[in-house]
Amino acid sequence: MIQTLDSVIREHAFFKDLEEHHIQFIAGCATNVRFQEDQFIFREGDDADHFYFVREGLVSIELLVPRRGAVTVQTVGPGDVLGWSWLAPPYRWHFDGRAKCPTRALAFDGKCLRAKCEEDHDLGYEMLKRFYNMAFERLDATRLQLLDIYDGPRD
Repeated sequence: MIQTLDSVIREHAFFKDLEEHHIQFIAGCATNVRFQEDQFIFREGDDADHFYFVREGLVSIELLVPRRGAVTVQTVGPGDVLGWSWLAPPYRWHFDGRAKCPTRALAFDGKCLRAKCEEDHDLGYEMLKRFYNMAFERLDATRLQLLDIYDGPRD
């Protein structure tokens, strides 16, 4: 069955309960994308002009650590939303994102969506609330992961 972009967006939990005209606005900024295994989706320092809804596959969020190389901070998969750097200046990625296997996603154009959020402040507020909640959950997960790393054996 072929799904339209707006139906895929409407069914996703991240966009749950958005008004129909907001779904239409968002769908106007979305495209289907595919990434091959080990392909970088974004690189630290590059312009953050998209965010992604992962439909199939896995994406590792990586940080380059001196003398250690790339370290995976988190892995996101089907149903997850990836990236919030498009939301606030200077609109630059703070991590690398790499496909761990063939990955399909919806890519949302950040410039397009920022313009629509400026035009419709209700949409902007809804998007900020949703991305704030996502960022908070991811930061909390990272905090727990760091506690695990640094909570070594005690004497």
